[in-house]
Amino acid sequence: MVTPQIVVAYHSGFGHTATLAHAVGRGATTAGATVRLLTVDTVGDGDWATLDAADAIIFGCPTYMGNVSAGFQGFAERTGRRCMAGTWRDKVGAGFTNSGAKAGDKLQTLTALAVFAAQHHMHWVNLGLPASWNTRGASEFAANRLGFWLGAAAATDVDADAAAVHDADVATCEHLGHRVATVTAQLLAGRATAAASSPAAASAQAR
Repeated sequence: MVTPQIVVAYHSGFGHTATLAHAVGRGATTAGATVRLLTVDTVGDGDWATLDAADAIIFGCPTYMGNVSAGFQGFAERTGRRCMAGTWRDKVGAGFTNSGAKAGDKLQTLTALAVFAAQHHMHWVNLGLPASWNTRGASEFAANRLGFWLGAAAATDVDADAAAVHDADVATCEHLGHRVATVTAQLLAGRATAAASSPAAASAQAR
């Protein structure tokens, strides 16, 4: 079994999104992936090489004014040549975000992250969880309490420190990381099987 190489590429303004990024990384690690966390506003030459070599990239940023943060957008714009060259084509992609408000127009940010991945011809993985906190008897401590499907979304009080991110949102991001690692491993296994059964492989074995 090939070990998926996953990068969590994120921007964090006040530490809340960093807390979520580490949760995503933990979830991917528990699924057997090798994980590297990168802050996108400090990406250097070696970090670009890590991104290019990854099997999956999970993007994360806070939602500011209803969209991705400027720190993440600056990173996205620096990937233009990679977009044109198809450097990240067929990698797995996913995303997560945080805002102060419970809704906060986070769907706009998740959509922007998904479109960014699509422009790079990546395969987007959704959250894969039902909404949880939507009946009178439901608990706000269940994963996906805010009811997002495109990616993982969290709400943290703007005056809270990074350690105060809601436990359910941390669990939601851990789930996302685990899911992406699992899907990536399945994709890699399928590619390996397809390559082994290709006419070129059969011809090589016959020689």
